[in-house]
Amino acid sequence: MADILKRNKALSVNPLKASQPIGGSLATLGFNRAMPMLHGSQGCTAFAKVFFVRHFREPIPLQSTAMDQGSSVMGADENVVEGIKTIASKSRPALITILTTGLAETQGADVHRNVREFREANPEFADVAVVAVNTPDFTGSVETGFAATLTEIIRALVPDAKEAGTYPGKRTTAWMQEVEQRREQLPERQVNVLINYMLTPGDIEALRDIFEQFQLRPVFVPDISDSLDGCLTDDDFSPVTIGGTLVSEMATLGDALATVVIGPSLNKAAELLEQKTGVPTYALDHLYGLKANDALISALAEISGNDVPERIERQRSQLQDAMLDTHFMLGQLRIAIAADADLLNAFVDQVQEMGAEVVAAVTSCNVPLLARIPVATVKIGDLEDMELIGKANKVQLVIGNSHAVDTAERLGTPILRAGFPLYDIIGGYQKTWIGYRGSRQTLFDLANLVINYSHEEIPVYRSIYGQKPASEITDYPLSCH
Repeated sequence: MADILKRNKALSVNPLKASQPIGGSLATLGFNRAMPMLHGSQGCTAFAKVFFVRHFREPIPLQSTAMDQGSSVMGADENVVEGIKTIASKSRPALITILTTGLAETQGADVHRNVREFREANPEFADVAVVAVNTPDFTGSVETGFAATLTEIIRALVPDAKEAGTYPGKRTTAWMQEVEQRREQLPERQVNVLINYMLTPGDIEALRDIFEQFQLRPVFVPDISDSLDGCLTDDDFSPVTIGGTLVSEMATLGDALATVVIGPSLNKAAELLEQKTGVPTYALDHLYGLKANDALISALAEISGNDVPERIERQRSQLQDAMLDTHFMLGQLRIAIAADADLLNAFVDQVQEMGAEVVAAVTSCNVPLLARIPVATVKIGDLEDMELIGKANKVQLVIGNSHAVDTAERLGTPILRAGFPLYDIIGGYQKTWIGYRGSRQTLFDLANLVINYSHEEIPVYRSIYGQKPASEITDYPLSCH
């Protein structure tokens, strides 16, 4: 159990977190023909768009209700209703999410009522899904905003079990018998996969391959691997997302054999989905390292009823070999990690699996997961806190996003860039971290950073005689006589 050290200063000196509206927008962008609309000033939306464009290097559809001085004081209900109507009429998206910002929340906006008013006044847009989410950016982080938005999308778009004709599933003997029957009845063998914010497009592609090796059809909710990676089309411009999870797929989630949930931040969304559909849930904290991936493979073997494929067995052996190859570099290495809770927990588990010591663990906000992260203390703070704690504990390596690069330079340590945003490297957004193969590559990356930025090396010995030509040396050591 970790001790949680709360904030002890009134401001963020070097901010770590990204805001909740950014997390909500990211969740929305994982659906096909979707449009996030931030309820706030134009600057709020512009700031979020800069984050996304620099990270993914893709065109990002994002709209704003454009609150100004007048609407901030007198109310901005009309901005929301008219904004939804404009987007629905001009772009005809499949999904619109209304995400509040700090300005709207402080003003007292009720976006859920605004959506009901829009529905009553515009029945011709009944085919456009509209979901309102409270995501104030003065609390929470990209992780909590992502989770809250996914929860509301499930609440709005997934039909109840009775309505959908699905079954109430519980992990009992009778349930297992029913699953066996459903394996025969459902040739597609669908499995729902709830994806948290930290999985990259590369991670989702690798995860799809793992599921398909077990002859399962994964439905990723959401799926940014299609919509935020390689969006090249014949069209010059698209006002909405291209690719991602089809909104129509949400009505089929009750037909799945099981739901695999990745990340404790999605526990609420998972509970809601199981409550609505009756489909049983397999919850995984993350997919970093040997132990975590063993849990995934065991779950897929149970769900599918198939043996573990030889290819996956081979990848597991390769990861074990990599652990042997890198343990000299990573064992007892002093590491500082700055990330939101799910990602922080994942990296702590992976580096501790290699015998490294996490001497500084810093996160952006307080969530239940922090209490069970296996470190002595977790600091809720910013990158300045990580720098001070890391310096005091003689940190040797930093793990964090691109905002932590300057911090690592001041500490005199290498940095493994991970998380969001990554704007100073090309392709960071699509790197594969999960699975046996991704975990293996992470170990190699960490070991190479240690080798190429070596600490405590033996200084070069320079002889006192090396400064004179040999012909001028007259006093030789006694051992030479």
